[in-house]
Amino acid sequence: MISVYLGSGQVQVQNLPLPERPEGFALIRLLTGGICNTDLELQRGYYGYSGTPGHEFVGEVVESDTAHLRGRRVVGEINLACTHCAWCRRGLDRHCPHRTVLGIVRHPGAFREFLTLPDRNLRVVPESVSTEAAVFTEPLAAACRILEQVRIPPGSPVAVLGDGKLGLLIAQVLQAGGCRVHQFGRHADKLRIAARAGVTTEVTTQIATDTLPEGEYEWVVDSTGSPEGLQAAVRMAQPCGTVILKSTVHGTVAVDTAPVIVNEITLVGSRCGRFEPALELLERGAVDVTSMISEAMALRDAPRAFSRAGTKGVLKVLLTA
Repeated sequence: MISVYLGSGQVQVQNLPLPERPEGFALIRLLTGGICNTDLELQRGYYGYSGTPGHEFVGEVVESDTAHLRGRRVVGEINLACTHCAWCRRGLDRHCPHRTVLGIVRHPGAFREFLTLPDRNLRVVPESVSTEAAVFTEPLAAACRILEQVRIPPGSPVAVLGDGKLGLLIAQVLQAGGCRVHQFGRHADKLRIAARAGVTTEVTTQIATDTLPEGEYEWVVDSTGSPEGLQAAVRMAQPCGTVILKSTVHGTVAVDTAPVIVNEITLVGSRCGRFEPALELLERGAVDVTSMISEAMALRDAPRAFSRAGTKGVLKVLLTA
């Protein structure tokens, strides 16, 4: 089978045997996968990663111990928890210290013709949701996670910094959740996607400048993917406000803690979310994800696809088997 390999900053395509299917796991044929910023960060050296990347995918179950999954289109939760440690027993399986993570930590990713995941991680894609839309389930769930962590009263103004793929999803999810979202980004063409969902948008050429509002928002989301995003978000937050951190940046981020302490800003780290709310939004057509697809390429063209995905201004690049 065709499999993508990432190592030493290089993207290669290999021919490998089909993976073995352990008990309780499903063998899944890849339909399509999405290259995200985390994949690009792994290419740049995040986690010192080498192996098969990819954690945003839609596949068809070929083999499974669970009858109702066979032959169905599925998406998969990316954290493979041990299920029996103290964290898992508390329902914090996404933080299981023994977990592996699809395409990121000690479990080969989805950018291969066939992959394996535990049956318990799989969610069936509703028939009304296209494969191209369903590939956004994982990042959309990450956007939905904000509303699980932070109680934002309906009608409240929320600032979203960044107009990349995740930023656009976050803006749409918060807007659909009843917030009055003001999104700041550098690209008018990207911001138009959020604007069509009712989001107020504003082009700012430089996130780190003083042109952004100061002390104006009770809730600010940093999804810039840049080291400067956190400082800008803290500056925009009101005293006793909340900053939600959604940027994954390779390397150490410098931040002046004085305004965080003096203004008593709450910092909330936010990562993975449950798939059910994301699939519900997709089924209702409450968010526009297909406008974010820049290009689709064959799995064998992965080196070119990664290069394209890392190009300035490009949104989602898909890999199809």
